[in-house]
Amino acid sequence: METIEIKGEDTYISDENVHIFAERGRKVVIEKNCRIASGCFIHGPCVLEQNVGLNQNVHLDGGSGKGIRVGADTRIGPSTSIFAFNHTFDDSEIPIRLQKVKSKGVTIGEDVWIGANVSIVDGVDIGSHAVVGIGSV
Repeated sequence: METIEIKGEDTYISDENVHIFAERGRKVVIEKNCRIASGCFIHGPCVLEQNVGLNQNVHLDGGSGKGIRVGADTRIGPSTSIFAFNHTFDDSEIPIRLQKVKSKGVTIGEDVWIGANVSIVDGVDIGSHAVVGIGSV
């Protein structure tokens, strides 16, 4: 069962090129007044608090754990990728595709600006009012 919840009013999702994907236990919640540009991909679990803006081609993948939480009034620049999971490579005798995936989650505080082409990986917490420059990893 897929669960996508769009709360409140004035949320703008640009066009059919936005892909929002949820599955059992991986809910996507989009609160009021969010702006989602063309080419964005959102895979739960993921929560976008109110007034979040995703610029073109942002990729959010919440993994299978705590997922991604983006705080209110945050802006994310184009072509930024956020992955709330990571593959394990514990046993070289087992193909990577068959090894486990771990997921700690990613939390982004309120009123954060993340520039274009930023990569954020599992386990990262970005505090409120932070600025993450273009191309940061």
